[in-house]
Amino acid sequence: MTDVTPGTGRLAHAPASHPVVKTARVGVLLANLGTPDGYDYWPMRRYLNEFLSDKRVVDLPDWKWQPILQGIILTVRPSKSGANYKSIWNHELNESPLLTITKQQTAAIKDSLTAVYGDQIMVDFCMRYGNPSTASKVKAMIAAGCEKIVFFPLYPHYAGATSATANDAFFRALATEKRQPAVRTVAEYFEHPLYINALAHSVTDAYAKLDRKPDVLVTSYHGMPLRYLMEGDPYHCQCMKTTRLLREALGWEKGAIDVSFQSVFGREVWLKPYTVEHVAELAKAGKKHIAVMAPAFSADCIETLEEIQGEICEAFLHAGGESFTYIPCLNDHPAHVAALSGIIRENLGGWLA
Repeated sequence: MTDVTPGTGRLAHAPASHPVVKTARVGVLLANLGTPDGYDYWPMRRYLNEFLSDKRVVDLPDWKWQPILQGIILTVRPSKSGANYKSIWNHELNESPLLTITKQQTAAIKDSLTAVYGDQIMVDFCMRYGNPSTASKVKAMIAAGCEKIVFFPLYPHYAGATSATANDAFFRALATEKRQPAVRTVAEYFEHPLYINALAHSVTDAYAKLDRKPDVLVTSYHGMPLRYLMEGDPYHCQCMKTTRLLREALGWEKGAIDVSFQSVFGREVWLKPYTVEHVAELAKAGKKHIAVMAPAFSADCIETLEEIQGEICEAFLHAGGESFTYIPCLNDHPAHVAALSGIIRENLGGWLA
């Protein structure tokens, strides 16, 4: 690292006219999907426009997709999505639950890593869409003296529409910097023992609070077009492995945990079974008591707080189900913070002792 005289910001052998140099640090930048700044029409429209214009999310050619997006979807969807966000909004802090939870995760991880590395490390977070932007946080870390950055997309499973686009935004931000830091990107962690252990603890803790054990646990993952799987995206296979490892960690028999996929968008065939249909089929088949969890989300968000506990729960009860238990995402639970901190420490190997 740069030889800076402590407390001065001056290079040890540089003339007095040399620009001030920050004490060298290592940055850890956590990244999540994103959040609108508000649930009214225009904040929602800006957010959805950025999200749905991403080629990693919708890979149709612009001539085909943009007229549909700008002319139809962004006229209707902001109001509908805004109403859904309003129903789960953190009105006290005037922000989405995803933003609240990500702040909590970041604070807890910062405490964990600072206890090990002291002021050598800087921990912050960014969002792929909305604020705080990836570019703004990269710029802030470099300005603070981070000569090395570990970039950590908070997605346990790799997908082009999540991990890859987060990395794209990170590298685009670096492309504008005069002084680029050395960087590492954290790989997906869908089978990491610490992550699987945290998931298992969350199930055990949730079940301990119930009067009766559910007939089946449904692991509901965010969906993607089936075509993406056929084109080589490993997401589906990683989801299946996470559920298998979770079942083994719990010591359960085969058939005790199901896999399904939610949040289908558009007319294209997506990964199946669709959660909203699958839970209704379970109820009709006599599985009257189920639990649902969403292992692919590192923090509760619109897809879990509104979709799972709203639409999906209603589909199950309407089909004859009797009790529906949602097991929250890992959020800032100590086991999750320990898992994420442990993965970060692995990726800091050779950079910090």
